[in-house]
Amino acid sequence: MEDFGVYAVFGVHGPPQRLVSAEGSCRVSVAVPPSVRQVVLFSSGPWGARICVNAELNDADRFPITIGKLTPYNKCLSWEQWEEESWTDSVTLSVTLEGGNLVKEDWSKPEHLSVKEYTPKDTVAPLAARELNGKRKRERAPEEDAGGNKTTGRGEEEEEEENVCPNGAVEKTTPVRKVRGQTKGSQKLFTTAADAKKTKRTANGAGEAQGIVGKTPPQSAARTKSRPTPTQTAPLVSPSGRWGPTLCPIDAQTAILIGGQGSRMQFCKDPMWKLCTEDMSWFAAETLAEGPTPEARIGHTAVYDPDSRRIFVFGGSKNKKWFNDVHILDTQSWKWTMVEAQGKVPSLAYHSCSMFRGELFVLGGVFPRPNPEPDGCSGSLYIFDPNLSIWYQPIVTGDAPSPRSGHSACVMQERKIYVFGGWDTPVCYNDMYTLDLGLMEFSAVKTTGKAPSPRSWHGSAVLSDTKFLIHGGYNGSNALSDTFIFDIDTNCWTEVTLPQLSVPRAGHAIITMDTASRRRFSGDGGDAAMDVSSVRRTLLVFGGGDNEGHFYSDLTTVAVDDLPSAT
Repeated sequence: MEDFGVYAVFGVHGPPQRLVSAEGSCRVSVAVPPSVRQVVLFSSGPWGARICVNAELNDADRFPITIGKLTPYNKCLSWEQWEEESWTDSVTLSVTLEGGNLVKEDWSKPEHLSVKEYTPKDTVAPLAARELNGKRKRERAPEEDAGGNKTTGRGEEEEEEENVCPNGAVEKTTPVRKVRGQTKGSQKLFTTAADAKKTKRTANGAGEAQGIVGKTPPQSAARTKSRPTPTQTAPLVSPSGRWGPTLCPIDAQTAILIGGQGSRMQFCKDPMWKLCTEDMSWFAAETLAEGPTPEARIGHTAVYDPDSRRIFVFGGSKNKKWFNDVHILDTQSWKWTMVEAQGKVPSLAYHSCSMFRGELFVLGGVFPRPNPEPDGCSGSLYIFDPNLSIWYQPIVTGDAPSPRSGHSACVMQERKIYVFGGWDTPVCYNDMYTLDLGLMEFSAVKTTGKAPSPRSWHGSAVLSDTKFLIHGGYNGSNALSDTFIFDIDTNCWTEVTLPQLSVPRAGHAIITMDTASRRRFSGDGGDAAMDVSSVRRTLLVFGGGDNEGHFYSDLTTVAVDDLPSAT
């Protein structure tokens, strides 16, 4: 195995079988034997100029059950049938190699291989697919009865609904899919304006005129299902629809999108994108980053430290796996590192994470409990010090918020963190608390004006030194579309109407950033034209879902100066 190759092991007793070699086809398809319940895919040998190996496990209708990717930094993938509810007896593994000096580059016709099935002497008949999946089937979010109480109808293994994307509650027949992957494109991360114009989509002209880029939310309940053909290999030009992504501004022209979960509850195969705010164009970015990339997840947080110019990704969950890892992306070297942290490290999802003086302040969230106990909500505050790579719990006083998840937290004036909303099943909150960062003291905030209704998984963004915004969210039954602005000087809520954000959504990403734009003016009397640059504060809203099976990939921009009561 000294030369580069991609190998697969079918079943726990099967030997490694080479699928891709340096001299072979760059695209291979192989039928998985019906008796096989586990598949392991791995690479061996030097990668050289090769970029990645995209892998798809497809069902009988050639629709992807799960998607993954091998890279020089992630050289092994594994799948088990109990994790993939739509895994039936007719499963096909498709493998595609990208980059390097490919000998055979015929992308339209994959090479079909056969598996050398290995049968041990003492063969135990596998469980039927229906029986196996029934034992591990992931439960959906609970429903409310007439009295407002939530009913779950859970089986032997209970699951807290905080660990389930709200959109999964509607599509009850949709399987859970595990995804590790990335777009098949290999574009430059930092590009010139000319490069951006070459790759910019032309179909979004009408949407961009209204400050909307990408797939806009549908206006009717009608759904259409489209199934990709196995020959679709064109790179994506914008992020796929998703719930629960994070969006981090790193300068006036750039924001980084990380993670999320899409339709059929799969983890996005294109988890990382760069947004160029000069013309609102997207560029796939994951394959350009060196080091161990974070595993696909949802319920994580990502915050940017402008002093060190690094993005910190923490926590989240994936099916029944929980994370307490910290991944750091250096936006100057474009390199990932994973921290080996000391101290008490929490495993959390749907928490809040705020950056203050170079440290991460993590509050609340969902944490796992041993079966059969349901997952619980945390009310604790943890702080991570990147310089010492250590977690610690500070001594806090005052009136602390009750345990919750899906809440928001905004750092205001480098003095206080304002915590709003969230839920702990079956209670949804609309209360407000502050954490004084000097005294380390919690206080309940008595607000005036029309407050937002109870909600979680809403979006929040700081508008100015004294005001922040709350938009959308999920109230336990429906996604919301209303928008509110809170003034910390008066402790007063103001509801505002934004036609651009009239579609209900939850699990979306909202940020504000100073965006730069260029306008071209022609002088009087035939004078030469000149470019004039301007910087303005802009609210950007991306993605989310409506809790009715739709996942959005639209990008909406609103000038902060145009918001009523924003300044």
